[in-house]
Amino acid sequence: QLQLVESGGGLVQPGGSLRLSCAASGFRSDYRARAIGWFRQAPGQEREGVPCISSSGGGTNYADSVKGRFTISRDNVNTMVYLQVSSLKPEDSAVYYCAAARVSLCPDLERKSEFDYWGQGTQVTVSS
Repeated sequence: QLQLVESGGGLVQPGGSLRLSCAASGFRSDYRARAIGWFRQAPGQEREGVPCISSSGGGTNYADSVKGRFTISRDNVNTMVYLQVSSLKPEDSAVYYCAAARVSLCPDLERKSEFDYWGQGTQVTVSS
């Protein structure tokens, strides 16, 4: 079983940057076998997939809304996944969650059912 804990959220001005972290604990082999995704959910909206990274880190998948602004990476030695978020806009404000997929390659980001372990989220607020 995996436990995922997000951190790094906060209040940032438009155009600013943050680095979100997702710390995984549990069976290291389990973590290394799974793709990891970041999702976000704003009040009154559905949870949406943002980026995903394959188990090896060699494959990534980004939502169109964040391409060129967000970068996902992972450190399989320390069981961490990072999301660098830049050029932030007010519409990026949301609770950001990391989630572990059932498989090693990134599923379609719309298929949230493919992700079976979730963290509790970290709030990102973009406001002047």
